[in-house]
Amino acid sequence: MPAQAYLVIGAKGGSGASTLAVDLARAARRARKDVTIVDADLTGRRAIAELIDGTRHLSANRGTTIHAVARVGDIDVVELVDTFEDVSALRIAELETVASRIADGDGLVLLDAPWPFAAQTFPFIKRAARVLVVMEPDMLGSSAARTTLRDLTRFGIRTDQIWLAVSDRNRKNEIGRRELERILATSIVAEIPRNTEKRAYDRVLDALVRVMIEAPEAPSFGALPGIARSLGAADATHPAAIASQLALGNSENSSSSAQRHHVERRDRIRAEINAQMLSRVDLVAASRNHSDAEKIAKLRDTIDGIIDEIVTARDDLGEFTLHERSEMKQQILDEQLGLGPLEDLMRDPLVSEIMVNGPKQIYVERGGKLTLSERVFANEQHLRLVIERIVSPLGRRIDESSPMVDARLADGSRVNAIIAPLALKGATLTIRRFGTKRLDIEDLVRIGSLPRPAVAFLRAIVEARLNVVVSGGTGSGKTTFLNILSNFIPEGERIVTIEDAAELKLDQQHVVSLESRPASIEGRGSVTIRDLVKNSLRMRPDRIIVGECRGGEALDMLQAMNTGHDGSLTTLHANTPRDALARMETLVMMAGFELPIRAIREQMASAVDVVVQIERMRDGTRKVTSIAEVVGMDGDSVALREIVRFRARGIDGAGGVIGDFHFSGTQPHFLGRFEEQGVAFDPSVLDQLRQPSIA
Repeated sequence: MPAQAYLVIGAKGGSGASTLAVDLARAARRARKDVTIVDADLTGRRAIAELIDGTRHLSANRGTTIHAVARVGDIDVVELVDTFEDVSALRIAELETVASRIADGDGLVLLDAPWPFAAQTFPFIKRAARVLVVMEPDMLGSSAARTTLRDLTRFGIRTDQIWLAVSDRNRKNEIGRRELERILATSIVAEIPRNTEKRAYDRVLDALVRVMIEAPEAPSFGALPGIARSLGAADATHPAAIASQLALGNSENSSSSAQRHHVERRDRIRAEINAQMLSRVDLVAASRNHSDAEKIAKLRDTIDGIIDEIVTARDDLGEFTLHERSEMKQQILDEQLGLGPLEDLMRDPLVSEIMVNGPKQIYVERGGKLTLSERVFANEQHLRLVIERIVSPLGRRIDESSPMVDARLADGSRVNAIIAPLALKGATLTIRRFGTKRLDIEDLVRIGSLPRPAVAFLRAIVEARLNVVVSGGTGSGKTTFLNILSNFIPEGERIVTIEDAAELKLDQQHVVSLESRPASIEGRGSVTIRDLVKNSLRMRPDRIIVGECRGGEALDMLQAMNTGHDGSLTTLHANTPRDALARMETLVMMAGFELPIRAIREQMASAVDVVVQIERMRDGTRKVTSIAEVVGMDGDSVALREIVRFRARGIDGAGGVIGDFHFSGTQPHFLGRFEEQGVAFDPSVLDQLRQPSIA
């Protein structure tokens, strides 16, 4: 019987894949099985031999082919390189011979190789039957595992050849097994406790080894079609370069063709079941009539049962694995009750924005970077159905007579949709997501959005009831930053928040949240932001927070700031603090009153105390680039003076923006307000910021 080969990789660095490979080898020896570990990490940073018994490297056993083979304890170890410099000396043909010899042997073979695979490791990797992906059971671990699973399937490895193991169970902030399986749409083969819990740890390892040994044989990866799709890369250690060193012949083409046929059949069957479901259930009407969570859960159970009934009646699902059928069912549920191809993107905690440009093009933003997703809608009607499913339960309408709509999902995500005849290339849907974990000011300091001295300064500004405008471009993080600033407001004050779509989540108890309302289908009942600002003045607010000034409400906001509602906050779209004042001036003129320009500017100079500028940098990060004070009028213009500024110095090796926060050296005029309000602030704190050099 040929050796059973398993590839062990970590979903991300530090997942413990190498340690697990060694401990699985020990468990295999306890089961009296011969075992070989291939140390295929080409960085030279660690050695499997060292994990087994402290032997750093197998240099003494190294020959002219660089790779070394030795017995460490009672485990055979194959080490490909001693240091990274040795990689260039590896020869694929020689490694093929070693890999064939191991595969023709008996027992268990464990391949420890980091992802992505290097070309020189492929002679071993292609002989593996399955991949064991090791992940940590927290949010970062689940996100990394999702990415790894997706990339492995792109590489050409079938989902039924991938096993998932959760390491370090019982850690802090862990996610439960059932939730992980739902997020990843993959079954977990083993939950591995910490190795400090030795008895439980060994028991799980022994069981996993028994499953690995007794598992039915699976075809090895062979000539992976994902390699052929990646031709052209110049890096010889990248998987795409393997094709230039290996003869990938007709077997690859037939494998790729069979895989395509398999996927096409699965998609066709899923579409047929979807069509049957749509003929039996009016999902839009069902969603409209089931508004609360309990009724939605009952509806899901009903749909689940109908899917089971349809699937059971079919006799053409035999070629699909249990995992594929489970995945197919989940996709059908997503189509019927969720957002179809967007559903798993909505479950991804790293996705901050989803942009659908017609049925066949979906972009996502992760970490400030836009990428094109593989997800697509079946057609324009499919996309329109999902849009209708979003807006109908909210009492909103979208059709040719009303082709634009703003809405808000149950999780707070902001939605905008626009359809034909305004959208020329198909319906367009934009979803701005808000993370399940709310950022606080410490998070902004940790990620470098602003320095700690600036935090103390902003805290004092809010506590001293200065009026603040947060300015920035689209997607710069204005609303998030406004939410963080608002948490500096002391308890005991009555706060009224006014937004188009409620996004602010304040920690204070005495908060009244107001949300505007569009006109009804009959064109009546519209309530604008301006209406709400006017009404809020009759609600005895201590502070008014307007999510964003977009029109004539800017005049009402200025009047509120000037009539005893100090400490108010708002945001607006602008690229600099100076542009922010110019835009506010324009918005005031939209109120419909023939006010002289100087009168408007005097109102602004009297009402606004501070402008905080937020910017999304070229690397996707967000930073507070300026804190400026309004110091009154300078002739016919509003005078601004910058107190803190971020100056970029360039880009580091990883493509990240590097720079420094500078203090102008000038003390702000409003320090006296701090004393009046009893706010303790040491101005020397700002001196900790790097002073700008004088040319």
